[in-house]
Amino acid sequence: MIDVIPCPKCSMQNTYFDGTSYVCPDCFYEWTLEEKEISVISKDSNGAELKDGDAVTVIKDLKVKSSSMVIKRGTKVKSIRLTSNPEEVECKIDGSGIVLKTCFLKK
Repeated sequence: MIDVIPCPKCSMQNTYFDGTSYVCPDCFYEWTLEEKEISVISKDSNGAELKDGDAVTVIKDLKVKSSSMVIKRGTKVKSIRLTSNPEEVECKIDGSGIVLKTCFLKK
């Protein structure tokens, strides 16, 4: 059985090998295993590209797991850090290190 390699751009499992490179039919991304660095782009809820150090705004009230803390809509977060997962960013809010989903952020 052939191992399925998820797409490095959209993380979908629906990929195939066409003889020279891998292809994702969902986002049309093509790559080879020889590529040293595969760039993954993090995007906010509006589709804007996020980078390390950006300032973003929370678009929805968010309850923090295992805490009574609530991050209110409109909270500005400065100096985000991208993670290996393109759908998450690290940041500090009220002195606590928190990981937020990019779908709840806007630039």
